[in-house]
Amino acid sequence: MEEVIKVEHLTKDYGGGRGVFDLNFFVTKGEVFGFVGTNGSGKTTTIRHIMGFIKPKTGKVTVLGLDSWKDSCEIKKNVSYIPGEIAFPDLNTGIAFLKAQAELLGIKDMTYADELIKRLQLDPSANLKRMSKGMKQKTAIVAALMADKDILILDEPTTGLDPLMRETFLELIKEEKKRGKTILMSSQMFDELEETCDRVALIYNGKIIDIADVNALKNSTTKSFKIEFLNKEDYLKFKRLKYTIVRDQEKYFQVTVRLDDSEINKLFKTLSKYQVKFISEVKNNLEKHFTEILKKELKGGEDVF
Repeated sequence: MEEVIKVEHLTKDYGGGRGVFDLNFFVTKGEVFGFVGTNGSGKTTTIRHIMGFIKPKTGKVTVLGLDSWKDSCEIKKNVSYIPGEIAFPDLNTGIAFLKAQAELLGIKDMTYADELIKRLQLDPSANLKRMSKGMKQKTAIVAALMADKDILILDEPTTGLDPLMRETFLELIKEEKKRGKTILMSSQMFDELEETCDRVALIYNGKIIDIADVNALKNSTTKSFKIEFLNKEDYLKFKRLKYTIVRDQEKYFQVTVRLDDSEINKLFKTLSKYQVKFISEVKNNLEKHFTEILKKELKGGEDVF
């Protein structure tokens, strides 16, 4: 697969542990690549390097084979960008801004822009400076998508959107993917990344801790079950068996076990000999996956999300 965005050993050290350190990842053509992490983890710094706004201390970032710092002007011909902090030019209305953008980009047909305005329920006649955060975000989304560029780089694009508009935006991203767009999108919300992305990178304290394949995660053959016993005796007897226990809550007589699909029938046969209060499957998801990885990284010393 063609690597449209490539980050190699990227480091930008601002001192005091701030910055990004030896980042390595790539985004292939037509892929939706997610970037998740807490505030200050390095998401925006990485995106600004990709856009060519910041020069790396060491390492290299390329987009379409071009150096993001040296060839940033050429790269921007193929990239639409939604920044994490939106600052509009000194224009009166959203309409004036979108018309100025269209003129700059050479867009003659505003049919798609009008469709986006309708779907996002945007009032572009509103004063730019008096717009709410959500309205500003919608305006930025319209400006980015109407350009119909091959690459979309989106820094927390759903910030300020209400739940309904957030769902509308995610549908738009899925449509852009079907059209073959390459998309890098940062977020702090696992569910929206899980819904739209092919792969998601977890960044923490400026370092990439893991890159998860979302489809593989959803279709994993490994399952987890939470089991609560009616009495302590059965709880203790079960614990002596050779099941992998990933969580143990003694005061509730409760364990969570992890096992392969092939072992599920064996587990239920075993449990038929015990007094079980309840058993439920613990669904595997992106948040759970990354939380477990970070807890191992931090040796369980703190809450991570």
